[in-house]
Amino acid sequence: MKKIAIAAITATSVLALSACSSGDNDVIAKTDAGNVTKGELYTNMKKVAGGNVLTQLVQEKVLAKKYKVTDKDIDARLKEYQTQYGDQYTALKQQYGEDFLKEQAKLELLQQKAAKDNISVTDADTKEYYDGLKGKIRASHILVADKKTADEVEKKLKKGEKFETLAKEYSTDNSKDNGGDLGWFDKKSMDETFSKAAFGLKVGQVSDPVKTKFGYHIIKKTEERGKYDDMKKELKEEVLKQKLNDNSAVQAAIQKVMKKADVKVEDKDLKDTFNTSSSTSNSGSK
Repeated sequence: MKKIAIAAITATSVLALSACSSGDNDVIAKTDAGNVTKGELYTNMKKVAGGNVLTQLVQEKVLAKKYKVTDKDIDARLKEYQTQYGDQYTALKQQYGEDFLKEQAKLELLQQKAAKDNISVTDADTKEYYDGLKGKIRASHILVADKKTADEVEKKLKKGEKFETLAKEYSTDNSKDNGGDLGWFDKKSMDETFSKAAFGLKVGQVSDPVKTKFGYHIIKKTEERGKYDDMKKELKEEVLKQKLNDNSAVQAAIQKVMKKADVKVEDKDLKDTFNTSSSTSNSGSK
């Protein structure tokens, strides 16, 4: 939620700045101590958020010229926001409107495309990740509070309903956003009872409900470490995904695209916005 909340603050600044022009003497607030003009608002909003606003607007123009994001892509991302943030998403939508959220989704998707296009994964990266998986398995789970709910989920699984879908519907922890995926883990990193059940499964096998101090788990073992050559392609994609979740790596990739765009800022107060350190800082707040 943090990213969208910060973007919402930025949106307020965008609206204020776009509605004003420096030196504009139109009065927007009157008091018995004096008036506040559009020019004053513009000047102060520029000091507070000008760099972030300018970065957002310029990045969107530059990235949209190079990468394509469809309305379908944006709608899918909005559904992800809604699922992930729930009432908080609804509150932001009511306060800022759907158009604002669409703009944020579009910019985020453009940034991801730019990052994916400019971040490389070497064989050494992939091999290092593979070596780190020794003694680990990958599994998903559906965590519920009571046995009755666990039995209900188990029945639905036996009827052929998808594990990932049921995880999103029933699970009470954050893994539900990823269809219950817990990633790779070793025996010591999980509850002892959970690990014993998970490591005892075959790949693709689903456990009976397993009780731990956290509740009742239905576990599906999804993967175990095989031969490097057999896993190389998949592992490379996983390493790329990890890098795409690294904000500093993403911003460095975006900077490659922005540098080629030869951005020139005419406003003297904002002239340093796209210097490497400044623009990274501004973009990173998105």
